Amino acid sequence: MSVLILKNTPTEGPGTIEDFLREHKTHYRVVDCTKEAIPGTKDFTVLVMMGGPMSVNEEERYPYITREMELVREFISAGKKVFGVCLGAQIMAKALGAKVYVGPKKEIGWYDIELTEQGLRDHSMKKLAVHPGADDVRKTFRVFHWHGETFDIPENAVKLARSALYPNQAFRYGNTSYAFQFHIEVGKAMIYEWLKDEPVDLDEIRKETESIYDDYLNRALNFYAAFFQRES
Repeated sequence: MSVLILKNTPTEGPGTIEDFLREHKTHYRVVDCTKEAIPGTKDFTVLVMMGGPMSVNEEERYPYITREMELVREFISAGKKVFGVCLGAQIMAKALGAKVYVGPKKEIGWYDIELTEQGLRDHSMKKLAVHPGADDVRKTFRVFHWHGETFDIPENAVKLARSALYPNQAFRYGNTSYAFQFHIEVGKAMIYEWLKDEPVDLDEIRKETESIYDDYLNRALNFYAAFFQRES
């Protein structure tokens, strides 16, 4: 397996995704699309696209977004895996024919998502839903959000999760490609750096982060194992 990770802004890197791949000695390459061209992809078997503050609809300003949408279709057509986080999820949605648009208001901080019935049956989502301390599957659990846009679920995709504010939080396309509106990849330092200038109660977010982060990390690692290591 060889993983191509695309950053859409320098500050939103792969975080714990990269930690997992390094720990499991998986070949990967991180490309900052703001500074370098996306390389040839024939030798990569997995495409991962990270977040960013721009809109997927700003293709003229950020032409690499158009290339990423092309890669989504290319990888899926070839039976390869794709994983999109936040903006990366929106890129997947638009590449697959769905609309991406401004949501009712920004969703920033720790908020619950609820798995759909399809989400509860999905192998990889169930790994994310298993509570590390109790070893039981939770239909509702907290994840970290930082976004102001949302997407419709593409035709032929499976809706996996919702939140109170955003009805579409995750989907699967085919058997092995996933889009998450929320940030599964964050580390504590990433959260605090991202939000230091945002109009949020950073002390409250810090308190909640310190309380639940270890469980959140284990959930993420469980999902990575299911996504990256399971056969297509």
